[in-house]
Amino acid sequence: MKLMSCMTITIASVLLLAGCGAKEQSVTKGATANVASPATAAPQKVQKIVVGTSGTFKDVTFLDDKGNLTGYDIELTKEIDKRLPGYEFEFKTMEFANILLSLEAGKIDLAVNQYEVNPERQAKFLFNDEAYNIWPSKVVVRKDNESIKSIEDLKGKKVITSPGSNGAVWLQDYNKTHGNPYELVFSGSGGTNDVISQIKTGRVDATIGTPFSITSRNRDADAQQKVVGPVLYTSKIYYVLRKDGTELKSKIDEAIREIKKDGTLAKLSKQWLGEDFTVNE
Repeated sequence: MKLMSCMTITIASVLLLAGCGAKEQSVTKGATANVASPATAAPQKVQKIVVGTSGTFKDVTFLDDKGNLTGYDIELTKEIDKRLPGYEFEFKTMEFANILLSLEAGKIDLAVNQYEVNPERQAKFLFNDEAYNIWPSKVVVRKDNESIKSIEDLKGKKVITSPGSNGAVWLQDYNKTHGNPYELVFSGSGGTNDVISQIKTGRVDATIGTPFSITSRNRDADAQQKVVGPVLYTSKIYYVLRKDGTELKSKIDEAIREIKKDGTLAKLSKQWLGEDFTVNE
């Protein structure tokens, strides 16, 4: 938010008797006031940015016990907002599968939900340059599964993933280039909860994910999962904008560079993710 000097009204008698308060007043970004004197600085125009997120990813973007939206991605975005006086960010929660659809339709201006780059997304959207996370992805199975130890052991198995996710793209590409060794199943509207349920009940055999996400699922949802085998790929995390969002992209990158440099990004990662999973390039 910006601090604006109290605006004066050019009625001499009133000014002499009452004056204008000396203290600055906190106002909502974008608020306007009548300017009475050339000496008074004109308020800077503030652009509202609607930020889409799921609000269902524990420690990343979720509702706390008081119903407040918080988590690593959210607190980082708030920090960026503080450093961009020309913008005011407003969060809007929705199903993960609808976030990029809403961005494409112009219903939101910015997407934040641990997004990775893939060719399909790049064709439609703009990603900022400064990554703010890096994750290693591995095969994930039920904790009592001893037969699957790597991606090669998924032959003839059912593998579940969330539609539209980067994991889904990777699994589809791997399947296509390796003779379709496994059956790919997409989760329903329940998202992560559906993945947890199907693996726990044995309806599917595996998925892919990061060690952090599996630790979080086991702790918060009794997922009973484990990661196995070598790292399949590492992915960096970015903000997603529409193709015409070049100016906002530039401002976000500038803010993230500052946040990395002063140690705020690493601090947020340790606070919410348990370790420093930030990218130092």
